[in-house]
Amino acid sequence: MSVFIRSVRRYGEGDPVDVLVSDGQITDIGAGLAIPDDADVIDAADQILLPGFVDLHTHLREPGREYAEDIETGSAAAALGGFTAVFAMANTNPVADSPVVTDHVWHRGQQVGLVDVHPVGAVTMGLDGKQLTEMGLMAAGVGQVRMFSDDGLCVHDPLVMRRALEYATGLGVLIAQHAEEPRLTVGAVAHEGPNAARLGLAGWPRAAEESIVARDALLARDAGARVHICHASTAGTVEILKWAKAQGISITAEVTPHHLLLDDTRLASYDGRNRVNPPLRETSDAEALRRALAQGVIDCVATDHAPHAEHEKVCEFANARPGMLGLQTALSVVVETMVRPGLLTWRDVARVMSENPARIVGLPDQGRPLEIGEPANLTVVDPDATWTVEGSALASRSDNTPFESMTFPATVTATLLRGKITARDGKCPA
Repeated sequence: MSVFIRSVRRYGEGDPVDVLVSDGQITDIGAGLAIPDDADVIDAADQILLPGFVDLHTHLREPGREYAEDIETGSAAAALGGFTAVFAMANTNPVADSPVVTDHVWHRGQQVGLVDVHPVGAVTMGLDGKQLTEMGLMAAGVGQVRMFSDDGLCVHDPLVMRRALEYATGLGVLIAQHAEEPRLTVGAVAHEGPNAARLGLAGWPRAAEESIVARDALLARDAGARVHICHASTAGTVEILKWAKAQGISITAEVTPHHLLLDDTRLASYDGRNRVNPPLRETSDAEALRRALAQGVIDCVATDHAPHAEHEKVCEFANARPGMLGLQTALSVVVETMVRPGLLTWRDVARVMSENPARIVGLPDQGRPLEIGEPANLTVVDPDATWTVEGSALASRSDNTPFESMTFPATVTATLLRGKITARDGKCPA
């Protein structure tokens, strides 16, 4: 079975072309191609073809918290959001700190078959920040772990972090840091600023993030290592990243869609859906993050998709578990914040949502050019469509979206993983 994508514009540029996909690859591109008899036709008139998106930061909750999400429901949300590869964070139960867990995550993702689910290994055993895991065993396992992170917690001991960077360099893998100095965030639930003070919420200072970003940049410099900064959220972090990159330090960073769009004025409702880690910052921070993504100071968008059950969110704000859904809304938020204002083109969207994340973790078959002979990991987007977010209608097992009832531009009309249609017109194949 082949797939024939009719009258689509690659990267939103140039004249429409037909794209033929066979045997998992793009096999022909041109205007007026003949449709094979066995082809499944996708009519993509006035739509855009992009490489499938890659999410470096996803929480799929399996194993241990399948009541909030599992690999099957999370994979469906990813495919419907245009993703062909996601990286599942290690803070599961049990923690993904051994090949037993990381290989399970990979096998389950392949069994579901909607998206490549790459396991992220923990940096330290049990996420306790003390003893390094056997990264080499996880990297050599079936899951071929490419990235390690204690996300949800910071590797706050500088000696442990330095040893992790050195070890990772020898293995050719990446350390992704949740930048949070824990001694500055004890009891904190909201950005430290006028809004938190007025609302009586314990404040989370920017310095908690920025001090770790600066420290880890220096550790990476001295170790000759690579480091990746998870969910950058402050203007100060942007300035540190600029400085570090100017020094030739091998540092990359991601920004979440919610930090591009939302700010701490939303906390006035005390709605637990707005609690996230790091917290929603001020408008000036969101503006700095958008500029940094446009300029390449921040390398990519990552969702930090974090499903939680209703009882974990519909409660007192300080008791709500931090995190938001993000997979199905990511593209639309990027279009709203970056494409509509002219900060990014559609080719830039491919860069920050597919090409750069694939490059950062070294995925050879993702983020590839839309050319003959390349893997058919593809996303078709209707840029003119609009839709209204309804948490209960999303594919995730949870519905904790901060974008409830918001209307956004752009919809994913089809996703292909190695030539197989994994999402189409808002549905995944049975």
